[in-house]
Amino acid sequence: MPNQFKAEVFQNQFLPQGAREVHAIMTVTVQADDSLATTPNNSRLFGIICDTSGSMGGKKIHAARDAMVKVVNLLPEDAYFFIVTGASKASVICPVSKATFEKKTWAIAAIKEIYASGGTLMSTWLNEALEQFKKMPNAVRQALLLTDGQNDDSDESKLNKILSSCEGVFQCDCRGVGTDWRVAQLQKIANKLLGTTDIIPNAEMIEVDFRAILEKAMSKDVSDVAMRLWTPQGAKILFCKQVSPDIVDLTHRAKIVKTQVVDYPTGAWGKQESRDYHFCIEVNPGNVGDEMLAGRASLVYTNNGVETKIVEARILATWTDDDAKSTKIDRRVAHYTGQAELAQSIQEGLEARAKGNIEIATAKLGKAVKLAHESGNEATAKLLKTVVDIEDAPTGTVRLKKAVAKEDEMALETRSTKTTRIQKSQS
Repeated sequence: MPNQFKAEVFQNQFLPQGAREVHAIMTVTVQADDSLATTPNNSRLFGIICDTSGSMGGKKIHAARDAMVKVVNLLPEDAYFFIVTGASKASVICPVSKATFEKKTWAIAAIKEIYASGGTLMSTWLNEALEQFKKMPNAVRQALLLTDGQNDDSDESKLNKILSSCEGVFQCDCRGVGTDWRVAQLQKIANKLLGTTDIIPNAEMIEVDFRAILEKAMSKDVSDVAMRLWTPQGAKILFCKQVSPDIVDLTHRAKIVKTQVVDYPTGAWGKQESRDYHFCIEVNPGNVGDEMLAGRASLVYTNNGVETKIVEARILATWTDDDAKSTKIDRRVAHYTGQAELAQSIQEGLEARAKGNIEIATAKLGKAVKLAHESGNEATAKLLKTVVDIEDAPTGTVRLKKAVAKEDEMALETRSTKTTRIQKSQS
């Protein structure tokens, strides 16, 4: 297990006298090695949570049924699965089962019987899924939630409560089909459960998306992994974020292990996976020539209650009066600081646009265009073109489009946190 992971740290090590903040980017990569077998205790449990409320009627429920059938057929026989359907109440139409031919046949027959009716109370869906996941606590546990509508406002407090219960038990990718769902609602669920959120503009595209999520879920073979950060006495962690492949702020999820040591959940990992993390640590200021260990970051894997450290890297701070050193910002630190600013500019620009504040919306989205251009984030740049006409990308000169398709606006909002890595020519 220890040889699977590799860690590198890129940081602003040199600080001017009196400076306190140390920024570091830690890249964690799972090295490709076909000889590495899945840990026997890490079976994979995949849960499908499908909205069957009244609004899913017609093409959507037909497409969802077809997609679920395809996903069930694609499950490897050594995996486990379950299916929950939900409206005002949730139903377990297929409890946790091994994906044998017989169980798949039985599940497909049940899928073909589902129909759309009722309201939308997502807390009930997640509660049923939680009970299923609890049956296999040592498995790699991943859910897929599909909906087309908005959760009932009366369900807000129950949803918050059940999300707290689900946190750490399973991960959940959320997908909204059509444009009648709320981005913020699904992001709330996905962010809490370390998953992703995205839009499926047309029901015909559900199957492709489901296949991609299943493929990714089946590639995971290590669960219950945490980023452990040790800091010296007097130091303070200002933030801890995953910054690639997308931005996930983990700061407020810190769990104290012991004095000066905290864990941040990272979710499950699969082979050939790579992620970047950004730490900002505030330390006691030093004098010129002082050097200290500002932090030590490691990934810790827990199986059957036994912890294993799988990779570790050190974060250093050195105070200098050499301006050439102290003013040099590591390119990766600068890059991800810019990516976070890009996501924030998009969110603020879209919010201002929704409120009719044209001046602020133009300024924020123009800034986003400039940042996307500078960082080479072509995917986000392409999405921005659906909401603004770009006159000059390097300066961020844009005009708001008068007519924007709702699906384009929702796609930009849901994908604004996706980042691009620094280009090799810049590293």
